Amino acid sequence: MNPQIDTVNFDERPFLAIWEVTQACDLACVHCRASAQPERHPEELSTAEGKRLIDEIAALRVPVFVLTGGDPIKRPDLFELIGHARQVGVRVSLTPSATPLLTRDVVFRLKDAGLARLAVSLDGARSETHDGFRGMQGSFARTLDAVRWANEAGLPVQINTTFSRRNVGEMDEILALIAGLKITLWSVFFLVPTGRGKLNDLLSADEFEQVFARLHELALIAPFDIKTTEAQHYRRYLLQHRKDGHGPVAEKVADTVGRAPRGLNDGKGFVFISHTGEVYPSGFLPVSGGNVRRQPLATIYRESPLFVDLRNPERLEGKCGACEFRQICGGSRARAYALTGNVFGEEPCCSYVPRGYVQSPQEVKRATTLHVLQGA
Repeated sequence: MNPQIDTVNFDERPFLAIWEVTQACDLACVHCRASAQPERHPEELSTAEGKRLIDEIAALRVPVFVLTGGDPIKRPDLFELIGHARQVGVRVSLTPSATPLLTRDVVFRLKDAGLARLAVSLDGARSETHDGFRGMQGSFARTLDAVRWANEAGLPVQINTTFSRRNVGEMDEILALIAGLKITLWSVFFLVPTGRGKLNDLLSADEFEQVFARLHELALIAPFDIKTTEAQHYRRYLLQHRKDGHGPVAEKVADTVGRAPRGLNDGKGFVFISHTGEVYPSGFLPVSGGNVRRQPLATIYRESPLFVDLRNPERLEGKCGACEFRQICGGSRARAYALTGNVFGEEPCCSYVPRGYVQSPQEVKRATTLHVLQGA
């Protein structure tokens, strides 16, 4: 159990807030939710607006705050923003892109500015896979360099990996590579087909279950923590595993189980602020609840009908609405929206069928169509 998580009332404040400081990026990642471009958008939040947003994050006492992009290093005021966060007591993590802009000097400057954690992406066990994923030759080598530089600077490192059909076959090799690095967390993302993300790259429901099983096995032996993103039904998998007596739940995974009753999900303990100030339930769910230029973040999060409804499990439809795990899981609202256009639709990549649940003919038709689209 994580007492920090357990003390957060998701109706009042998020546990995790992510600010997309820019959509500018020199990479061309095949799965990029932002469809990032090289140049910065003229309507990005200004330095003053960014500091005001950070002050709101501080007032909300958000435990985890992440600066992301695009590539945050494309913003010349990045170090100033991190320094301001440190001054007002906000712990900041950063997800830069592994381009020539990410140098040893930059990593040390980030540490000096007050950065608490550096998160870099590793989407393959070899350069061919990773660089193909990222659209830039040399990104793989620079990612490994960044880990080493962060270790030198005494900056904790997180590795992010997005699994899709392009790289899931390298899962064990990726783990073997990561095991040789000094990191604190492996954050495993599951593709949401939005932005540049393609539906044909999405894993099937059965493949999700296979990855869940392997993740749990790895969590028992890995020297670092493992968490998932946009795989809310991993909590269901873990609780079923424990209930069915299939062996222990890894201690490192116990935190996930501990927060499961609170059901962290898109818009429910999670908020995403875009480069222009739009407030989304997730970076993968581009439906806005408001804009921080017009309303305080706290007001949008607490009172926006979108966010209020997303925190109500009774709004869930299909088998998610009938599922006994809906309070702790709820399925990916972003993936449901991406594939059905309905933020309350059922998780398209979950194979679990709730006890006594019978699909309507229309739901069977939709599920069959999805199965074909996924190439299963």
